[in-house]
Amino acid sequence: MTHKIFRRPPWRPAPLALVAALAVAGCAVGPDFQSPAPPPVAEAGHPYTPAAMPAQTASAPGGTGTPQVFVDGQDIPAAWWEAFHAPALDELVRAAIAHSPSLAAAQATLREAKENYEADYGNRMLPAVTGQVGGERQKVALGAIGGAPTGTTYNVFSAQVDVSYTVDLFGANRRELESVAAQIDYQRFQVEAAYLSLSANVVATAIQEAALREQLQATRDVVEAEQKSLDLIERQAQLGAVAKSVVLQQRTLVAQTQAQLPALDKQLAQTRHQLAVLVGRLPGDGGMPEFRLDGLTLPHELPVSVPSALVRQRPDVRASEALLHQASADIGVATAALYPQVTLSGAVDRQSLKLDKLFSMGTTGWSLLGGIAQPIFNGGALHAKKRAAVAAYDAANAQYQETVLNAFLSVANALRAIDTDAEGLRAQAEAESLAKDSLDLVERQYRLGAVSYLASLDAQRTWLQTRVALAQARAARLADTAVLFQALGGGWWNAPDAVASLGADAASAPTH
Repeated sequence: MTHKIFRRPPWRPAPLALVAALAVAGCAVGPDFQSPAPPPVAEAGHPYTPAAMPAQTASAPGGTGTPQVFVDGQDIPAAWWEAFHAPALDELVRAAIAHSPSLAAAQATLREAKENYEADYGNRMLPAVTGQVGGERQKVALGAIGGAPTGTTYNVFSAQVDVSYTVDLFGANRRELESVAAQIDYQRFQVEAAYLSLSANVVATAIQEAALREQLQATRDVVEAEQKSLDLIERQAQLGAVAKSVVLQQRTLVAQTQAQLPALDKQLAQTRHQLAVLVGRLPGDGGMPEFRLDGLTLPHELPVSVPSALVRQRPDVRASEALLHQASADIGVATAALYPQVTLSGAVDRQSLKLDKLFSMGTTGWSLLGGIAQPIFNGGALHAKKRAAVAAYDAANAQYQETVLNAFLSVANALRAIDTDAEGLRAQAEAESLAKDSLDLVERQYRLGAVSYLASLDAQRTWLQTRVALAQARAARLADTAVLFQALGGGWWNAPDAVASLGADAASAPTH
């Protein structure tokens, strides 16, 4: 990524015209940055996994059991969370984007980076002009040179304009500005990363809340079924039909299941608190919507970006690339320090004994000065700094490669998780269905007197326990789907009017 870092000043005094021409004609030493090529993809298998991915996932009964289709190369919408078709979720994500302190902090840091660029541009690429006006009252002791012993008192008024400019013959200033512009790019993608992380955290937390509510209700139903079994066993024990040990065993079972409820209640409360903070509210604020699994629709089509697009979509990869660009520009800065530096300066001054004559004819003086500074001996410090800049670039390049690898890893893990989640959900749905069929059969047998009421209660408890596992499987499938959208970059590039993109556009590197 390159930036134009020159702009024509609004005024160009004649003595500086040649200077500006020299600056533009000067070369910029050091490497010219090029974006790294995307990693090569193996011909066999899938771009992200060793084995080929299926065209679609397994299916299972229920709203979150439908198959999901993988669509290679499909673009991702900016508001990707709308794929879950939950209006309350959409409203909450947008509220988080509008009120999140973390996103506001990232945008403020981006604006700071832009202003630092403007300050550096003015200092490095434009002449420094300083004006000063002064007045002085003096008394000359003429007696010291044989004149009247009383001396003479008079006023001196002066006005002066100084102009200085360092000719950027070898591109030190341009490389320095290139480095600062790369820092702006880095901060911009930090904003996009905060935008993506915030939206993904809201979705994941809402799904977790829905799963906890489902598990909590199923666990309470299990406790109720087990308590009914305990009541029946206690009555049988009073009649001497069962041993005391059976009663103690059932009481233990009830207590163990009841012990799960406080932990689930705590997790649900903490999840609600986290959701409130994500949208910029206090944990105790009311008015937060409640989420349930039945209110979330599993997205049918899942986009799978091609590898060359992934490295341009992931904010963390783009931010790492910006740091690599900055390290490349720093090599140019260190290289330019080895070459001569040309400085031009001039001054125009006026002096008069009377203020009203300060700008009259004959009061003007001027001076022009040019100088060249060439490092001769510094103990090898400048060459060492260049080698250090090259080493820093190598480190940034290695960090970039690691970021790319982790990006592919997160996509691969999400794809495999979605595929196995579907298989797991199908197995859990089958187990729940079998448990329900078994319960129906036992209840019919009980009505015919073929089995005891206790057997019916046991079948009911088993069915309720499979409901808990099924709720966890449904939630895992929804959560990993959200993880895939996040791993692919979240579609921020399709949101020119989104909060993150607005912040980036308002503070992106200027085009000079």
